Amino acid sequence: MRLLKRSQRLLLLKLTAALGSLWILSMILLGAGWAHTYSLRYNWLEYTDANSGPEKVCNCSAILQGDREELEQAKLLTSSVQIPDEFYVNATQDCREFQSRRKYLTFPLSQKEEDFPLAYSMVVHHKVQSFERLLRAIYAPQNIYCVHVDNKSEASVFSAIMAITDCFPNVFIASQIVNVVYTGWPRVQADLNCMADLYNASTKWKYFINLCGQDFPLKTNLEIVQMLASLKGGNSLESEKLPEGKKWRVTISHQIVDGKIQATGKEKEPPPFNLNIISGNAYIVVNRGYVRSVLEDERVRTLIEWAKDTFSPDEFLWATIQRMPGVPGSTWPNQKYDMTDMNAIARLVKWEWHEGSQDSLDSVYPECQGNHVRSICVYGAGDLQWMIKQHHLFANKFDIDTDPIAVHCLEKYLRQKALAGLH
Repeated sequence: MRLLKRSQRLLLLKLTAALGSLWILSMILLGAGWAHTYSLRYNWLEYTDANSGPEKVCNCSAILQGDREELEQAKLLTSSVQIPDEFYVNATQDCREFQSRRKYLTFPLSQKEEDFPLAYSMVVHHKVQSFERLLRAIYAPQNIYCVHVDNKSEASVFSAIMAITDCFPNVFIASQIVNVVYTGWPRVQADLNCMADLYNASTKWKYFINLCGQDFPLKTNLEIVQMLASLKGGNSLESEKLPEGKKWRVTISHQIVDGKIQATGKEKEPPPFNLNIISGNAYIVVNRGYVRSVLEDERVRTLIEWAKDTFSPDEFLWATIQRMPGVPGSTWPNQKYDMTDMNAIARLVKWEWHEGSQDSLDSVYPECQGNHVRSICVYGAGDLQWMIKQHHLFANKFDIDTDPIAVHCLEKYLRQKALAGLH
C-alpha cells in the first residue's frame, strides 16, 4: 500500500507538471504570508526568498559559475536575517503547515532512494537556524535522523530543536545526551549514543553519516545514494599513518576538568591487541555492519575503553576501527591502504596550511574565500565554484552569520538538481 501511494503521488506530480493541476496547487498553498509559487517547473518545491534577507538580491547561477562581479556583490551581503529560537516553537504548532512552508520533501523522489535509506547523526549545540536549514537540505522520509543536542545548550535551543524534531516521525533527539567537550571523549560519546539509537530503530538503513551544525551537503540525496551504492559495502573515511606530532595524544593520559581537557602527565598503556593507531577525523561514512561492530565487537569495545582518556579521540578512533580485520567494509592495516581526507568522500575541509595558488607545489586547494576559524576555512560564496566540483558528500565549515550567500546558493543548487528528475 505504501508503494502504491508513493507511485500515485509521483504520477500526480508529473501530471501537475504537464497539465497545471489546480488540485495539487490547492494542496500546497497552505498558510498565508508565504510566497508559494507554482509553475510547470515545480517552483513550489524550490527554495524562495520569502524569508527576505540579503540573499534575495544575489544571482546564485552567476556565483556558482565564479562571476567576479556577482561575487563582489555577495561580499557586501555579510549579514543574514536572524530567526529567534522561539520562532520554531511557534511555527511547528501545525507540523503540516511547517513542512509545507519550509518546503520539506515529504515523499521519496525515486525508487532507488526509497530502497536505500540512510542514517544520520547530527551533533549540535546552538544556531537552531543553521540546524534547521541543514535538516531541510538532507531530509527525506525514508531516512532516519538522530539529533544530539549538547547538554550545555540553552533552554531555548532545546525547545526549538525538540519542536522541529517532533514534526517528523523519522527525526528524534538522542535518548542520552552528554556535555560535549570538543577535544575529549564526550564528543565521541555523542555520536556513539546516536549510533545505538539508530541501530536499534526499525528502519534498516544502509549507511551511517555523522554531521555537525556547520556542515552542509554538496550532493543531492540521490547522488549520495548512488555514490554509497558504488562503494559496494565499503566505508569511506580518512585513515592514514599517525604523524609523529600527534603521538602524544594517544600516549599521555588526559582528563576533563571544568569542561576542558587536560593532560595528567601519566603515560598510557599501549593500545590493546597491539593495534596500530591510525590518524583520521571525526566525520565518517560507514555501513551498517561497521556500526554493529562499534556497538558489539569486543575488540572494538576494548579499544573504546582504552581511548576514553586520550586527546581528540574522534581523530583516530573511527580510522583505527576502519583498519581492524573483520570489521565490515574495513581495509587492511597496511600503509598501502591509507586514505586522505581528500580521497575519502566523507567531508571536504580546507585547512589553512594547505591552501595556495594553483602554481604552488605545496597547495592542496585554492585559498579560502571566507574566513578562518581555528585554521579551518569558513566558506564564502567564492568557494562554491570549486566545492561543487569535488566528490565529497558534505563540506565543513559554513556559518550563515558571516556568509549567508554560500548556504543560500547551495540550497537552491541542490534543490534544483533534486527536482530535475521529476521534470
